[in-house]
Amino acid sequence: MMPRDIGILGYGETRHVKRTERTQFSFFAEAGRKALESAGLDKSDIDGIAVSSFFLAPDNAVTLCEQFGLSVSWAWQFTAGSAGPVAGVIDALHAIDTGRANVVLCLAGDVYSVARHYRLMENFNHSLYNYAAPHGFGGPNGLFGIIQRKYMETYGLERAQLGRIAVAQRQCAMHNENAVFRVPLTLEEYLDARIIADPIRLYDCVLPCAGADAVVLGALDRIDAPKRVRVLSGHERHNHLPEEPCPLSGGWETFRDRMWNEASFGPRDMHFVQAYDDYPIMVAIQLEDLGFCEKGEAGPFLDAHDLTWRGDLPLDTNGGQLSAGQAGAGGGLMSVVEATRQLRREAGGRQVAGCERGVVAGYGMVGYGHGLSASAVVVERGG
Repeated sequence: MMPRDIGILGYGETRHVKRTERTQFSFFAEAGRKALESAGLDKSDIDGIAVSSFFLAPDNAVTLCEQFGLSVSWAWQFTAGSAGPVAGVIDALHAIDTGRANVVLCLAGDVYSVARHYRLMENFNHSLYNYAAPHGFGGPNGLFGIIQRKYMETYGLERAQLGRIAVAQRQCAMHNENAVFRVPLTLEEYLDARIIADPIRLYDCVLPCAGADAVVLGALDRIDAPKRVRVLSGHERHNHLPEEPCPLSGGWETFRDRMWNEASFGPRDMHFVQAYDDYPIMVAIQLEDLGFCEKGEAGPFLDAHDLTWRGDLPLDTNGGQLSAGQAGAGGGLMSVVEATRQLRREAGGRQVAGCERGVVAGYGMVGYGHGLSASAVVVERGG
């Protein structure tokens, strides 16, 4: 169970940009400063840090503290791709609850580009390096193209149904000043886009970019009630369905019942879903695995709902990675930041009216055929 007197005190986010001359430290510093300002805290209040990044090495969480002039009693560094930042929030809350830290700064992001993305993936782990890269596997696009094709042929999913995700998220991104893509996207443009890795086309793919996100965690009585965000429950799962190279589930279903029970709420009680959207097919699978619909029913479910911030199932209300951009390992924490923004009623033109709670899901660490790590938290507006 999550401690109910500890939660998210503040958040920060940089703009997501295609190209930059800035260092990764500068992005982290900007996001961290904004998070502290949002929380009304000072740098000296921080005594714990959690960092998620693909390109921070050879630096790490401890040397990042050195760069920032921080002295901490608890330091954490991710291992699970973009499931990692969400897991980092869970671990940080437990660290505070057990007295290992009082205030934790969680950071995630990268100075990322398309070229760096492909170099990273070819050396991501030994399975990809030894068995996929030598055959020109095409990075995650090729791997998730196989998953999408298998799902479509198994359950009859149509590309137009997945297109509803990308189009709705672009509408949200048009109201997000930090997003990379802020021009309209029509369903026709989505369907007619060039093929990348059949059946995946251009607008199914995230754009690697540079940016960073941050949240500050601590005792909720440090801030005014309307700004408090509680984490009601949270879990993670790794290497779900071992031996299966192309699964049509991601691992969320292994802990969803426990997560909902601990939160005392269920999918129908959520006012938004911040899903990890490296590809629309994985958003569809998350909705199933989290219990919003049955396995194989994601297509009709997407048809039945308005996915914009104005609709009955607001999904990735900042535009998600498909439109806001994928700042490396920052994707998971970007969703936590957006959930916090929504619950504090600070989302501006994309504010979900009257939202009180939602779910955030992370996913990542691509192995030989699929992502290996899943995580999720249920969050609520604190009082």
